[in-house]
Amino acid sequence: MQQLRLFFIALQFFTRLPIPGWVGFQPHWLHHASRYFPLVGLVVAAIVAGVYWCAALVLPPAVTVLLSTAAGIYATGAFHEDGFADTCDGLGGGMTRERALEIMKDSRIGAYGAIGMVLLLAVKCAALAHLPPLATVGALLVAHPLSRLMAASLIWRMDYARAEGKAKPMAQQMTGAEFAIAAACCLPPLLLACWLGWLAWSAIAIGLLAMLLATWWCARKFQVRLGGYTGDCLGAVQQLAEAVFYLGVLCRWN
Repeated sequence: MQQLRLFFIALQFFTRLPIPGWVGFQPHWLHHASRYFPLVGLVVAAIVAGVYWCAALVLPPAVTVLLSTAAGIYATGAFHEDGFADTCDGLGGGMTRERALEIMKDSRIGAYGAIGMVLLLAVKCAALAHLPPLATVGALLVAHPLSRLMAASLIWRMDYARAEGKAKPMAQQMTGAEFAIAAACCLPPLLLACWLGWLAWSAIAIGLLAMLLATWWCARKFQVRLGGYTGDCLGAVQQLAEAVFYLGVLCRWN
């Protein structure tokens, strides 16, 4: 029951989906809810894949992908997209650590954030629109949990850059066992996509390698520029890892 509570706390934190009233809330639960970050991604993946599958019955690929992307943004409240935009603004406009963190805390989106967000969404939608329908469904189901695992790896291995922040309650601790639970949450959609033939193992391997490289690059940049990560950095890693996974899968089909 406590594990179910932790999952619902993570779902409430990372999406705008309602949770049962009996779950309740204790501040210290947030410390351990990050283990279910990828499982929240699986819920989001089910939503976007469902919208894509239904829309694909009557609409062309480009429109279908746009609708599924919009469904994901609505379900999460653009939580991760906003983090990506803030990170672009902070790293692009801040010459010092203090200035970068100050810019990232500002709720307004600047030129770096707006341009980065438009380009990122364009890359994701274009990549998915050029995949076969079943491969797109498989890519969505695999990418959302795995990209959130990449973000969770920052919580596991890095220090939080701020004294206080929205993500700090979740960032205070993540043990190796909790990260293993997070990784295990990614296995069901991955195995399902391979078993049904939606994605080849080679496509997943290329996409996963691209994710790992993107995450390593981001982590290194965050450490050098910020001295750690913030909640915005988690969103940036999730978005970038998701995008490069789609590109990796697309390489397999070209």
